[in-house]
Amino acid sequence: MKKLVAYITTGFPSLDFTVDAALALAEAGVDTLELGMPFSDPVADGPVIEAANLKALQNGFRLQHLFDASEKIAPHIDTLWMGYFNPFYHKGMETFIAEAKRSGVNGFIIPDLPFEEAQPYKPAVEEAGLSLIDFIAPTDSKERIAQIVPDAKKFIYLVAYAGITGAGKSEDLQETVANIKAYTQTPVYVGFGVDTHTAKEKAKGVDGVIVGSAFVKVLLDDTLNGTQKIAKISKIAKEIKEKINA
Repeated sequence: MKKLVAYITTGFPSLDFTVDAALALAEAGVDTLELGMPFSDPVADGPVIEAANLKALQNGFRLQHLFDASEKIAPHIDTLWMGYFNPFYHKGMETFIAEAKRSGVNGFIIPDLPFEEAQPYKPAVEEAGLSLIDFIAPTDSKERIAQIVPDAKKFIYLVAYAGITGAGKSEDLQETVANIKAYTQTPVYVGFGVDTHTAKEKAKGVDGVIVGSAFVKVLLDDTLNGTQKIAKISKIAKEIKEKINA
């Protein structure tokens, strides 16, 4: 059974909504939830997630909100915090490790923390029983892949193309996937540009997909009320889960 990872932006449109949406996604078959930490300069994210980040910050998002929401979410679904390195650096990785342990969160996805720069933090993260997710891009050489993946934990985040999330580009990833699987048995999940139209194709040869912009677009739709938004993202989750396992 291939896995579905879903990203939503914490605190948008509200913190209560985040909790309700997360629990609904768990019921809809989502295996892992990425709780996004709103940040003013989300360099890997496209305009959809960037807009949600900005709105959450304008609504007064604070890191404590992430910690509080996670306490209500993590007992019900495998949860990871996705954020940029700036907050981790300023608050201290030890603070995030302690808060993750307290709330039941299982690890971190930090897209702007390169492999080499992540190494000083990995021992403390892994000693706490958490994971710091490694990234592979289609531009990475076989030698680079061999360096990164052997010790990767939980899953490897395969970026579907060079660029930002939600751009909907397409690249042949089969050679990259084969290179990864030559060096590790850690599952490979593909992210960037995955939605109901692309999920089946993107899931070929990998163990799961990561979906963000397709959900956040719904959260940004002001023509829908909260109940309708949750119903729609649940429907999208079910459809993607079905397609990747068809």
